[in-house]
Amino acid sequence: MKQIFYSANERGTNDTGWLKAKFSFSFGRYYDPEKVHFGALRVLNDDIIAGGQGFGRHPHDNMEIITIPMSGALEHKDSMGNTGVISAGEVQVMSAGTGIEHSEYNHSQTEPANTLQI
Repeated sequence: MKQIFYSANERGTNDTGWLKAKFSFSFGRYYDPEKVHFGALRVLNDDIIAGGQGFGRHPHDNMEIITIPMSGALEHKDSMGNTGVISAGEVQVMSAGTGIEHSEYNHSQTEPANTLQI
């Protein structure tokens, strides 16, 4: 099995004010040709989302998305009418095919949420 070690200080970062993100692989505005993906794994993002903030409704194209709240809670809604909240200690696995849109927001209006997304 192929193994590559990258220390935490080698991760890409992005700070939009409401989102402080660390990227293990190229993502968004962060691009490193050595870190485009690892096999089928495309992202390993460590996000801190400010209270009441999040990712508005957006599509994906045939992805399996695993979300793990490390602290706080994340509210999920999708275009099929599903809604739910996942909290620290829980894991959400979502199959995101074409034609479905979803949003993710920090469930708290005041406290930050820290999530890992794979």
